[in-house]
Amino acid sequence: MEALALERKQEQNRELRIRLEELKKERNAIILAHYYQRDEIQEVADFRGDSFLLAQKAAETDADVIVFCGVHFMGESAKILAPNKIVLIPDERAGCPMADMVNVDGLRKLKAQHPNAKVVTYINSSAEIKAETDICCTSANAVRVIESLDAEEIIWVPDKNLGQYVQDQTGKKMIIWEGYCNTHDMLTVKDVVEMRAKYPEAEFVVHPECRPEVVAMGDFVGSTTAILEYCRKSNRRQFIVGTEDGTGYQLRLDSPDKEFHFATKFLVCPNMKVNNLKKLVKCLETMKPQIYVPPAVADKARTSLERMLQVR
Repeated sequence: MEALALERKQEQNRELRIRLEELKKERNAIILAHYYQRDEIQEVADFRGDSFLLAQKAAETDADVIVFCGVHFMGESAKILAPNKIVLIPDERAGCPMADMVNVDGLRKLKAQHPNAKVVTYINSSAEIKAETDICCTSANAVRVIESLDAEEIIWVPDKNLGQYVQDQTGKKMIIWEGYCNTHDMLTVKDVVEMRAKYPEAEFVVHPECRPEVVAMGDFVGSTTAILEYCRKSNRRQFIVGTEDGTGYQLRLDSPDKEFHFATKFLVCPNMKVNNLKKLVKCLETMKPQIYVPPAVADKARTSLERMLQVR
C-alpha cells in the first residue's frame, strides 16, 4: 500500500514539474528557493540560496515574474529590489515569527533613546522595519556590515542570538533587540552533547542564530551558505548539523559520500515547509498570491537593502 502511494506521489510530481516548466516559459518566470525549503521545491528551483544570494538574484534577474519559495519577508525583499517585477509566493501563510517580534513603534522609541546610533536590521524582518533602518544584513555578511559602520552605537534588530555573536566577533557596542528564531533557538547544549557522544568522529557545524552557549560549542560557526561550503571542502566524513534540516538537500547533493546528522529532530521551520510543489504550480497558474509593498515603504527599505548589497 505504501509503495503504491509513493508511486502515485512520484507520478503526480512528474506531472507537476512538466506543468511548471510550461508555466515558467509562458510567464517568463524564475523560481528562487531558500535552502530551508522542501526537497521537491529545491529540485525545481532556478536558484537555491540563502537570503543574501536570493536578494542578489532578485535584484539582477531579467525575468518578468519572480516566484519566491521562502517566507513572506523574503518575497517583500525581492519586490523592494525589483519593484517592476511581479513577485509571487506559493503560500502567503509562510511567515516568520522572528520578523514579527520587532515592531515599528518599539524601534522608533529605541531610535529616539539613542539618536546617534546606526540601525542594522537582519534581513529576517518586515518591509516596514527595513524602512526604519540604516542598513540591512544577512547572517552571511553581518560581521562585514557591522565592521563597515563608523558609529559609536549600533541598534541591532531583531535576532538577539546572531546579534550577540556579531558583537563578540566585532567588539562593537550594540543595543540588541530581544527577538530570536524559534527553530534555531530550540537547539540546546544537551542536544549537542548527546549527538557528540553518538557520533564522536563528527564535527559540529552551527548557525549563529542558535543560542550563544550552543554556538560556543561549534567546530565551525557560519551562515547556511558558509556551513555548506565548509562541509563541501572539509576532509572530515561526518558532521553534526546545527541549522534547519532543509539544508540537508544541498549538503547531500554536494557531498554524497559524507554523513550529516542533524543535531535535533526539531530543527524544522514549519513556516518554510508550508510551500510545496503543488502550490508552486498553482501560484503561477493563478498569478496569486502576489507580494505588495507600499511604494513609500519600499523606497525607504530599498536604501537599506542596497547598502547591504554594496558591502563586500
